[in-house]
Amino acid sequence: MSKDRPPEPLDFFIWTVEDVGLWLEEINLGTYRPIFKEHGVNGEYLEGMSMFTTEQILRFIRRCHMKWGDFITLCKELRRIKVACLKGEQKVRRPWWAPSCLSIVFIKAAKRNRQARVVSLKLEA
Repeated sequence: MSKDRPPEPLDFFIWTVEDVGLWLEEINLGTYRPIFKEHGVNGEYLEGMSMFTTEQILRFIRRCHMKWGDFITLCKELRRIKVACLKGEQKVRRPWWAPSCLSIVFIKAAKRNRQARVVSLKLEA
């Protein structure tokens, strides 16, 4: 992802630590950006949080020095992204690094990937 552009919500499960930091800024939780970076919280980690036990959640909150309200906000925003993916509301866009001549190819592949991802998200729920 480009450092000056926010990460694509559709691809949250492949976000880098930097992408997560940009997203935290977007949802007004930017104060946690350094601690998330220190602990290597990436998109895969965020996606796996839905499977956390109560003990793991409490450990995460303590480790990141999060307030309960901020943790709830984080969870709500993650859920909003997942629901938007399930409903197909996320716009498929060509990533900044892909040449414009590959736009159509990329968008078709991204839509197929979205369909596979949506099936996976439905199984999680």
